[in-house]
Amino acid sequence: MSTNVYISMCVSPGVQAMFSQQPQDLVVVAGQPVTLPCSIPGYHGVVLWIKDGLALGVGRDLSGYPRYTVIGDQSTGEHHLRIQHVEIMDDAVFECQAIQAAMRSRPARLTVLVPPEDPVISGGPMVSLRAGDPLNLTCHADNAKPAASIIWIRNGEVLNGAMYSKTLLRDGMRERTVSTLYLSASNIETGQQIICRASNKAVPNGKETSVIIDIQHLPLVNLSVEPQPILEGNMIQFHCSAKANPPVTMYRWAKGGNVIKEISGNTYEVMVDHSFFTEPVSCEVTNPLGNTNISRNVDVYFGPRMAAEPQSLQVDLGTDAVFNCGWTGNPSLTIVWMKKGSGVVLSNKNILTLKAVRQEDAGKYVCRAVVPKVGAGEKEVSLTVNGPPTISSTQTQQALHGEKGQIKCFIQSTPPPDRIAWSWKETVLESGTSGRYTVETVSTEEGVISTLTMSNIVPADFQTIYNCTAWNSFGSDTEIIRLKEQGGSNGLQDNAPCHKA
Repeated sequence: MSTNVYISMCVSPGVQAMFSQQPQDLVVVAGQPVTLPCSIPGYHGVVLWIKDGLALGVGRDLSGYPRYTVIGDQSTGEHHLRIQHVEIMDDAVFECQAIQAAMRSRPARLTVLVPPEDPVISGGPMVSLRAGDPLNLTCHADNAKPAASIIWIRNGEVLNGAMYSKTLLRDGMRERTVSTLYLSASNIETGQQIICRASNKAVPNGKETSVIIDIQHLPLVNLSVEPQPILEGNMIQFHCSAKANPPVTMYRWAKGGNVIKEISGNTYEVMVDHSFFTEPVSCEVTNPLGNTNISRNVDVYFGPRMAAEPQSLQVDLGTDAVFNCGWTGNPSLTIVWMKKGSGVVLSNKNILTLKAVRQEDAGKYVCRAVVPKVGAGEKEVSLTVNGPPTISSTQTQQALHGEKGQIKCFIQSTPPPDRIAWSWKETVLESGTSGRYTVETVSTEEGVISTLTMSNIVPADFQTIYNCTAWNSFGSDTEIIRLKEQGGSNGLQDNAPCHKA
């Protein structure tokens, strides 16, 4: 009975209490204000706001919730709940209750949306990788409700193929999203900007961050040589230009594999000689990733230089003689083989082959090389032919009656003669003295001279036939020599030996 009397006291006479406004389900973004309406015209009793089954306070006293306020004209029954700066903890079910009238509003679900924190790309804002390596980018967007969606953008286009994962945080409401993007080496370029954009219902336009791709590579090197072609003895410049990321730390020069210690910059200037034609100049460029080496030969014009020196030969009679004469020169040279004293060209190649040599092939040969408009060079060699001795002497030699006389025998022999003998009448003399006769042998560069000396020439000496014979391991040769009286007539005295012969 007393309860009914109390209730009647909280409601205006003749008025039945009822809700004219009740809270509705709402979705709000964290940080925004929100008002949950509750109007009970004619009711003057206590109104409670309930959150997830728990009263927020008594009447309009919500001192335990600083962001919560009951607003409206209480005299007209307005008891609206105002929440300033909604937070994730406000995500709950709210009711408005009129205690004395035993009335409860419908439950209203307040859903709080939380935008993700600014996304973060691991390793940003500059991501470096080595040329040829693929790119793996990871972007995470944290503390979002609902979980953020992540897209990758390059040059205004969305990149497909990223992998996603979501993790529920400890509060049971917010989530962390992680996205991993893989791009092959052929699909990336240095300097490209790649954007990670995270969005959810709280921030439909999304939040984004970006990285710049920095592709690092070994030095890319170009070695220029100016001027070319160039005549030996002139100055030339090598310039080594390089693109490198990270930047170049060192230049090193070498020629023919030998380091040029005194040069450390990217330019090398030097006077060239023939060696630059065959010994390349190299430039090695280094950066923190390693080094790149490039080399160049120089088109140097130079006169003939001996590459394979021909050797003098000693061959047996009837065999082949092969000379090899190697020259280098630039531009292309011409080679000519000739026998000294003859204008006949025997060969225009490095090799000169003389088939089945004869004694008359012995002598000096010249290998000559000519580089047009640059220079010429030549090399002389000898051919010695092993064979029987060859005697070349004047067949009639002169002397004075009563004086000392001499007849000479000139012998060319390779190998040198083993034996030389003079014979006349019944006498044979190889060396030394026998009576009026003495034999002496002298060796010269041209051959061997054997001399038969007669003291006190008598008339019979002019009637005698003298034989000079030489032997070596290949055979022998004989020359018949007559002695003629110096100033004598051409009568019988001269003709008699010829008749006997």
